[in-house]
Formats: sequence, structure tokens, C-alpha cells
Amino acid sequence: MAWVFARVLYRVDNPLLKRTGGKTSVTGLLTGLPIIELTTIGARSGRPRTMPLVAVPDGDRLVVLASNFGQHQNPAWYYNLRAHPECTVTHAGESVPVVAYEATGDERERLWQLDLETYPPRAKYADRTGGRRIPVMVLGSLTS
Repeated sequence: MAWVFARVLYRVDNPLLKRTGGKTSVTGLLTGLPIIELTTIGARSGRPRTMPLVAVPDGDRLVVLASNFGQHQNPAWYYNLRAHPECTVTHAGESVPVVAYEATGDERERLWQLDLETYPPRAKYADRTGGRRIPVMVLGSLTS
């Protein structure tokens, strides 16, 4: 299923999410996973970049993992967030400005387990990374 997500579904989800104002994604409909649109500022280009991602709620924050479907390198959006942590999340038709940071230590482990409860196949992604530790990113309110 990771192959389908990586090569097909996100390409279908982008235009569908745009057309429905962030309310509907094929991935969400097929899997029941919580899908958001994350809009970052490109680390090198400075241009807005939007990507559909699985996001797990943790209180009033969202957690996204830079698993990149188990590839050996981190996804571009991870580097965008590192360079420009202020970003926008769109879900269910609502866009909210948030700020991102990378979880570490016990917080990272707790959030990793929370993500695995929502999306168990992510454990297989970790096995395929070639030893890359998958970053766990937290998206929270700008006022927190």
C-alpha cells in the first residue's frame, strides 16, 4: 500500500483537496486516516509548497512524521519546516496557521507510539529507511 500512497494517491489527493477546500481526500476516504494539507515555505525556493499528510491529533496539536514512505532521505517538507517553522494546516475546509518543531527524547517516543496506533504500517516504513531515524514533527498553535 505504501507504493500506492507514494506514487498515486497523493497525486490524486492534491487536486481533490484543493477542489474541496481541504474537505475530502481519496486517501482519507479509502483508509479512514486523518489527512491534512500542510503548506510550508520552500527552504530554498521561498515559495509555498502544499502536501497532503497523515496527521495524528495530540491534544490541540497535530503530529506528522517525515517517514517519506520509508525512503532513505527525509521528505522535502521536513527541510521546509526546519528552515521556516511557521506553516498552515488545512483540514475539513479550515486553514489554521501553526508553528512546527521536531520532537525529541521521551516526547518523540510517545508521539511515535501515538502515530503507530493510528497508522501501524508506519513501523514497516521505519524498517526500510536504511537506518534513518524518522523525524516526528509537532504542529501547534502560534499562540501556544
